[in-house]
Amino acid sequence: MDYVSALLPPVVMAVFFIGLIRVIVKTQGGANKAKEDAAVDAALARADGPRGTSAQPDA
Repeated sequence: MDYVSALLPPVVMAVFFIGLIRVIVKTQGGANKAKEDAAVDAALARADGPRGTSAQPDA
């Protein structure tokens, strides 16, 4: 029975990991995809805004 107690934690972790991956894949896209993409684009634009002007070399 030692082999059962040795294999149980990795098997349980694998099952939960597979379930997590399935949830992530299922929730990609859908009705809120455009809203989520717009939020990410806005956050990236805010983060890149000040950095874009200071990256220009002095000529």
